[in-house]
Amino acid sequence: MVLCLCGLLGTAPALAATSAQGTVPDLTTSLYGVVAILIFVLAYIFVIGEEFFLLRKSKPMIVAAGLIWLLTGIAYAVHGDTETAGPALQHNILEYAEMFLFLLAAMTFVTTLEERQVFGALRTWLIVRQFSLRQVYWITGALAFVLSPVADNLSTALLMGAVVLAVGNGNRQFVTVGSINIVIAANAGGAFSPFGDITTLMVWQEGLVPFSEFGHLFLPSLVNWLVPALLMYRAVEQSPPASNLHANVQMRQGALPIIGIFLGTIVCSVLINSRLNMSPALGMMTGLGVLKLYGYRLARREPALRDTGHLSQYQAENITDMEPTQGDHTDVVRRFDIFHVVERASWDTLMFFYGVVLAVGGLAQLGYLSLASEHVYGTLGPTLANIAVGVLSAVIDNIPVMLAVLRMAPEMNMDQWLLVTLTAGVGGSLLSIGSAAGIALMGQAHGVYTFMSHLRWAWAIALGYALSVLCHLWLSGI
Repeated sequence: MVLCLCGLLGTAPALAATSAQGTVPDLTTSLYGVVAILIFVLAYIFVIGEEFFLLRKSKPMIVAAGLIWLLTGIAYAVHGDTETAGPALQHNILEYAEMFLFLLAAMTFVTTLEERQVFGALRTWLIVRQFSLRQVYWITGALAFVLSPVADNLSTALLMGAVVLAVGNGNRQFVTVGSINIVIAANAGGAFSPFGDITTLMVWQEGLVPFSEFGHLFLPSLVNWLVPALLMYRAVEQSPPASNLHANVQMRQGALPIIGIFLGTIVCSVLINSRLNMSPALGMMTGLGVLKLYGYRLARREPALRDTGHLSQYQAENITDMEPTQGDHTDVVRRFDIFHVVERASWDTLMFFYGVVLAVGGLAQLGYLSLASEHVYGTLGPTLANIAVGVLSAVIDNIPVMLAVLRMAPEMNMDQWLLVTLTAGVGGSLLSIGSAAGIALMGQAHGVYTFMSHLRWAWAIALGYALSVLCHLWLSGI
């Protein structure tokens, strides 16, 4: 494929000489456009089948992005336009760079809190309280709904999923229903905050929905979670958890100041965006710098950690960076290192996002998204089209779906942009493969929480989805 494109590239100048400068026809019907859309579909088949192919989702998308833009550049060049594709590509790269810096800072904060055992201490607190299974069901769902607006839906789902697995201890029915409840709650909670999901972050950074307006989605998001949660509630046994639970995890030194820095960083980012109309990435990166400075102080003041038998998972993964103590080669010394925390950020997600942003941008440059906007939003109208976006996000990841909507740039008022933000955020709960939270929990509760076990409750989730949409339509008066 790459060799064929290089061959086409070699003929582009000659073809360009015979074309009128600046006159570019509809490229969606050209050979370049057809091949580009086929490349995107093929790449996304690998993305959807990530667990089956055992291939990280970022790899096919990065290759697809490169090939699509090569085809885009060639398509413009053979029609005599060598000035359009380059600046368009630069615009997409700069847009991704801004999002990348924001996400990198946010992921580093969350990973640092994990390394300081904040989430582990919360999990321990829930386990040792010996709540009944029904109580754990509601507590984990409520915490997922409350935490995901700040800690993002994926991290929250993994944290609460670990609690459900520990408490369930082999109770397949409880683990299945509890996992579904967490996925719905995490996605719903992430829908009413720019920090809760990548899709909401994209809408906020595009300036389409101000930070203060996301609060209007709180009640519809709550309905989206509570309706299926109440319907699934009876499937959970009213019994005590497993009696062999033992945990003794406490927050490590510096955990509380880091939480304070994180919250201050969020406030700073919001104010920079709302008051100065500057990118929130500036606030997040400044907060990351403060975290690094505090990490330097923490590394100098924190007592050395010894005894490999008491190392956390994070420390065990970085054992090569620890120095052996004298007299006992099984002991190690380890101090806080912020750069190792950065290394543990979800780089596959960040690279996947690069591939999606550029691939969708390339298809937009070829004219596909204008065509889709005309047929979808022009035919169905904004309300039905935005509801369909949520259903589509259950099959295709909500990131490219929302990005496609942003590239289409349909003429919509604030209430309609809030509607599509809601549907893209919670629509992924309809299927287990529709959101990062669902896919992550399928891996965490492998063989118990599955696609089919989630599908059995799809009717309840769909009812919650429909009622949440109706709630927003009623509140907004659409």
